Amino acid sequence: MASGRRFVAAALLAGLLAGPAVAKDAPPLAEDPVLEARVMRIAAELRCLVCQNQTIADSHADLAVDLRRQVRNMLSEGRSQAEILQYMTDRYGDFVLYRPPVRTSTWLLWFGPFVLLAGGLVTLLLVLRRRARLSDDHFEPDEDDADGAGPRAP
Repeated sequence: MASGRRFVAAALLAGLLAGPAVAKDAPPLAEDPVLEARVMRIAAELRCLVCQNQTIADSHADLAVDLRRQVRNMLSEGRSQAEILQYMTDRYGDFVLYRPPVRTSTWLLWFGPFVLLAGGLVTLLLVLRRRARLSDDHFEPDEDDADGAGPRAP
């Protein structure tokens, strides 16, 4: 029994004294770091169609990995950033762009939140004005005021 405890203690001590494991960074898929930088710059402009709140540069979804590979291949073929973005937009629509252009089809996307905020503020202002004009008999009395004696002393 004592030898078992010593063995466990020695194993724990050896694990603690062992040097920290050093993780290596994953090598880029392209041998050319300039090409890989261009891939990541374009990938930062494209939305992951699976995650939807990440770019394909940030996403680890299989589709995002495939789209990055496709961007890498298109850059290797000599296509420009504009051509790649146009290809992706033609294939997946404006939704694939992380910052879609302002067009009549995307007005609701761009201006909808501001319209909702303005509508909420106008509604709040109208409700507060209406309540300010009401007399006290439209409101329920506080529990302390129910006997008419006013607030009670502690």
